[in-house]
Parts: sequence; C-alpha cells; structure tokens
Amino acid sequence: MTTWFPVAVTLLVAGLIVGVMCTINMMIGPTRPSEIKSEAFECGNPPSGSAWGRFSVRFYLTAILFLLFDVEVIFLYPWAVELRYLGMFGFVEALIFIAILAVGLLYAWQRGALDWD
Repeated sequence: MTTWFPVAVTLLVAGLIVGVMCTINMMIGPTRPSEIKSEAFECGNPPSGSAWGRFSVRFYLTAILFLLFDVEVIFLYPWAVELRYLGMFGFVEALIFIAILAVGLLYAWQRGALDWD
C-alpha cells in the first residue's frame, strides 16, 4: 500500500487542480453565446460546402507515411545516446536500420505515394 500512496496523492492533486481551474473558468469566464460563435471554425473563412467532404486517399497515405518515418526516426535516439557503449556493432545496426528506411522511402517514392497529381 505504501508504494501506491505517492501515485494516489499525485492523482488527487491533479484532479483537484483540474476541478479548481474548471470552477474558476465557469465563475469568471465570459459567456455570451451567439450564432456566429456556434458555427464551425474554418481558418477564419466563412464555411463553404458540406462538412462531410471527402479527402483524397493520397492525403491519408502521405499522413501514414509521415507518421511511419517519423516514429521510426525516434528509434535512432536511443542508439545515439548509447552509441559509445554499443561500439561498432551499434553503429552498423543503426546503418542497417537507416538503409531499410531508405529502401522503404525509395519504394514509396517510385510507386508515386508522394505525388499529389
């Protein structure tokens, strides 16, 4: 039970802070609802067309590729931190990892996954 006490205190304090901030916001925050404020915000432009418009599949493909390569690059940070201890073995493994990523990027590029035509 003593090992979970700090966790319980942290959760209690976090909940208390959130509750106090929400209460203060409701008490002193301005509340002037209007029809304009209730509209969907689209970069300051007046809404045009349906909100259920379709996006091209290429948009999603580009987003997934960005996330894939972004997350994969994050795996290089632990290697960079521990490179001194891993020595040449760690360096070669990092190069193999980067080569696999480069082959994947070239494949996606050749298949036209990054074209917006």
